Amino acid sequence: MTYYSVLGVTPTNEDWIPAYIGSVNALVAKHGGKYLARTASHERLEGEGEDAALRAIIEWPSEEAAKNFMSDPEYAPLLKARAEGSISEHFLVEGKDEFA
Repeated sequence: MTYYSVLGVTPTNEDWIPAYIGSVNALVAKHGGKYLARTASHERLEGEGEDAALRAIIEWPSEEAAKNFMSDPEYAPLLKARAEGSISEHFLVEGKDEFA
């Protein structure tokens, strides 16, 4: 079953970004992930609240692949840097329609 990581990220400082981008691409690919979107170009069509500066959507071949990426020891320092240098949210969404 396909899963999707849906992230909202607002940097509070940008020091971590070059090293993060330089390393995370290979780690996403290592776990079978593929970026579908990674952009500052987005708009809220419904609802209220603070908008994230950046949005990213990553497609994973399975829930296990997504969770293995998140727990990869090589990702740990990158995740720490992102968490300390941004306000972030990350949702893992199963690629199914429960209401069809």
